[in-house]
Amino acid sequence: MQIVIIGNSAAGLSGLEAFRKKDQSSSITIVAEEGEIPYSKVLLPYYLLGKIPYTNLFTRDKDYYAQLNAKCITGKVVKLLPEQQAVLLESGTLLTYDKLLIATGSSPVKPPIPGLSGKGIYHLWTLTDVKNLSPYFKKGNRVVVLGSGFVSLQGAWAALSRGLDVSVIELMDRIMPRVLDDHAADLLAARMIKSGVDLRVNTFTREIERTGDGKLVLHFKDGNSLTSDFIIVGTGVRPNVEFTAGTGIRIDAGIIVDKQMETTLPGIYAAGDVAQVPSASGGDPVVHALWPTAIETGGIAGTCMALGKSHYGGSLNMNVTQMFDITVAAMGEFMDIEGSESWIDENLPEDQYLKIVLKGGVPIGAICAGGSELISTLGMLRPLIREKVRLQGKPGMLKSILAKNIAQHHQAFVK
Repeated sequence: MQIVIIGNSAAGLSGLEAFRKKDQSSSITIVAEEGEIPYSKVLLPYYLLGKIPYTNLFTRDKDYYAQLNAKCITGKVVKLLPEQQAVLLESGTLLTYDKLLIATGSSPVKPPIPGLSGKGIYHLWTLTDVKNLSPYFKKGNRVVVLGSGFVSLQGAWAALSRGLDVSVIELMDRIMPRVLDDHAADLLAARMIKSGVDLRVNTFTREIERTGDGKLVLHFKDGNSLTSDFIIVGTGVRPNVEFTAGTGIRIDAGIIVDKQMETTLPGIYAAGDVAQVPSASGGDPVVHALWPTAIETGGIAGTCMALGKSHYGGSLNMNVTQMFDITVAAMGEFMDIEGSESWIDENLPEDQYLKIVLKGGVPIGAICAGGSELISTLGMLRPLIREKVRLQGKPGMLKSILAKNIAQHHQAFVK
């Protein structure tokens, strides 16, 4: 077989490695848009923070592909031609395949703000972004961060830690509107302000003006303005699916796949940020732009492409980060929904928070903010959510209940 994998980040590499475990002889070509040596997007903020050297961003060495008997080429796929079983590269090269894995990830989007382009305005998503941002990370510079998602706030934390003046602008009435609940968001916002961040919510950026000395002036709808040296844009991402236009592949929020990661076109698979995959909760398919989900779905796709048998149990959303001297994490369905109940750990100090959401006694999600030790509780809860284990007891016995269930369901815990 001739295998083509588009993308060499987490999902693509996981697919390659899983395929080779089942099939050592088929020809494999990886198309890498950003260069042949893979790197971790997750680590980019830590490089800007100064916690890791540049070389540690890379997750594989130059001999990696040769060791797996695969060929990697640098290029961009501009058209999928399923009737020819081929992909067309920007260079004009045509690559034919018997089976194809789309692992093209996602790209950041810019809101339609006049003036939001050009020198000094960057995302924090790629290695190129980090190279562009690095010269601006000088003590005394002011950065404005547009948006308050995990990546945006990690960039803000890195800048603050390096001695920059930091402003965070959020259009909604609180930070992280999609990834934290109200209470966790309030705790994080309080830590940000205490750390020295100029945090502005409910703020609409009307336009951006450039001054003669290279500064950027943000003009807001309320009549106020703010001058900065550079801007980091973190207002969301979208899957890279443009090259599939007109092919018949079904796309919703991402490329629709089944439990084997196969798309609506036979022989074509998708994994990672670009794919809309089954949810661990059993609800509607989801797009989770998460490193673990990319690795999991890439592995399922690679196994199935090699004629192995596997299926995906569903993506369980989990975001964890430590910034502004507080750890925040959210997993699964952590918002209160109809028919659910919430267990809140009442034994924690006022500046710490742990909530578990259950439906019919079965945990479906959790959220925490405070000390890093709270993450261990979410770790214990994760397999119970996946296995849909009913919790018996009272909220005040939370930790003992979890420990008891982990002991009883150890097999689920170690999966």
